[in-house]
Amino acid sequence: MIEYWPLIKKFTLREIKARYKQSFLGFFWIVLNPFFQMIIMSFVFSKIVKIANLGVPYNLFIYAGLLPWLFMVNSLSSSMNVFITDASLIKKIYFPREILVLSTMLAKTFDFALSLLIFLLMMIFFKVPLTGFIFLFIPIFIIQFVFVYSLALIFSAFNLYYRDIQYLFNLLITLWFYLTPVIYAVDFFPQQYRIIFQLNPMAVFINAYRQVLLGGNFFKWSSMMVALLLSLILFLTARKIFSKLEKNFADIV
Repeated sequence: MIEYWPLIKKFTLREIKARYKQSFLGFFWIVLNPFFQMIIMSFVFSKIVKIANLGVPYNLFIYAGLLPWLFMVNSLSSSMNVFITDASLIKKIYFPREILVLSTMLAKTFDFALSLLIFLLMMIFFKVPLTGFIFLFIPIFIIQFVFVYSLALIFSAFNLYYRDIQYLFNLLITLWFYLTPVIYAVDFFPQQYRIIFQLNPMAVFINAYRQVLLGGNFFKWSSMMVALLLSLILFLTARKIFSKLEKNFADIV
């Protein structure tokens, strides 16, 4: 894949520029969308539902969960139609098709990085200490990237064969959202139900982000190792499925 890096870079820059080319605010939408979602959710769940005290400002708590969640959702939703959008390109020349998925993921990583800068500025504003543990978000993100990339390969390939996948995706994401501690803390749940979050990689990632960014501590190693193992197994499975289906892409699009 390294030999295709110039092509990956070209597709990634194309993806970033195309989304905001004719937009007045341009790249500001990258941070405005998650920021305003955070504001709305914070108001609803802190002022109306009245989530209990979490030890940190609820704005930061929910933002730390919302950013990795939106990274996954936006990456998958954009990747699903990438082969349909670039159908003419797929028919003309050959290159590893997963490059299109990877480029989309890298473009969303750019979005994530910009939003993370806003998050760090908010930490300074709310006087939450910036400790050396914040750098642990890097291995967490790498594992999450592998996990999301694996799902993106599967969804994008299957969506080319069965267009119902995109509708199934919307249902799945809705259910998954409520089983993931984006707007609430795992501690709110009885002990016997917390196995759900241990088996949910997104729950593990979000909790880990909060521990290293807001808690000033290490993430839970046992949970992260389980998430790493699941991500690697999913990656190997996704590559196998993708390579099998990829052979007929040019004939289907």
